[in-house]
Amino acid sequence: MQFEPMVAEMRRLALLAGEKIMEIYGSEDFEVRSKSDASPVTEADEAADRLISEGLRAAFPDIALVTEEQAATHGQSVATFLIVDPLDGTKEFVQRRGDFTVNIAYVVEGTPVLGVVYAPAKGRLFYTTAEGGAVEEKGPFGEAPGELTPIGVNHTVDNRALMVVASKSHRDAATDDYISRYAVRDMTSAGSSLKFCLVATGEADLYPRLGRTMEWDTAAGDAVLRAAGGKVVNFDDHSPLAYGKEGFGNPFFIALAPGVLLVKD
Repeated sequence: MQFEPMVAEMRRLALLAGEKIMEIYGSEDFEVRSKSDASPVTEADEAADRLISEGLRAAFPDIALVTEEQAATHGQSVATFLIVDPLDGTKEFVQRRGDFTVNIAYVVEGTPVLGVVYAPAKGRLFYTTAEGGAVEEKGPFGEAPGELTPIGVNHTVDNRALMVVASKSHRDAATDDYISRYAVRDMTSAGSSLKFCLVATGEADLYPRLGRTMEWDTAAGDAVLRAAGGKVVNFDDHSPLAYGKEGFGNPFFIALAPGVLLVKD
């Protein structure tokens, strides 16, 4: 598989999906329903999913596709596949807080190697490159990539003064207790996969997640973070987070710059 055309197509589809999402976001009202797991879904989720999945299937018909909004794709047992969350952070979208993203990733033998994370309301676009690095593209965004800034994690981490990012919608006592074990300089909150990108750019050092997530929530941000020099590990044993698990559910995990000294229970 040639990575360059795949990155270009993932970027193109993420931007188109973001345009559709913002069209609905800017309307006076939009439909919100509850899925079987009680999580919200909107017409923006579904419109973005149609656009992205149709585009990926047309461009890469031989690669398995897993997408949050199509339950029929969740029963696959695959190690190499494309995975999509067309609107990550639906709660942020519904509450008009802006911290939502379009996530598209390519997983090879359980490892996310390509990823695009687009936050249309914030005008931030992050993605991996075909050469194995990670960039943030400066808007306005057109058909051809604009100004690209290589991104990388904080390589001078001070474990006496960590910058921590945590979930905006899913903070709980267990997460706060875990964070309290570190010497924290400051904390910020963000929604969706933006948390991975803040670690990837060096804006944060540590992002712990002690709650339920799915692989489509994390794969794109994980790919960007790994390409930026960071890592995502299982909470229990600090082994790398793997993809293609049965049911596509994740264990608790920690995303971090490599200089962070993890606390062990």
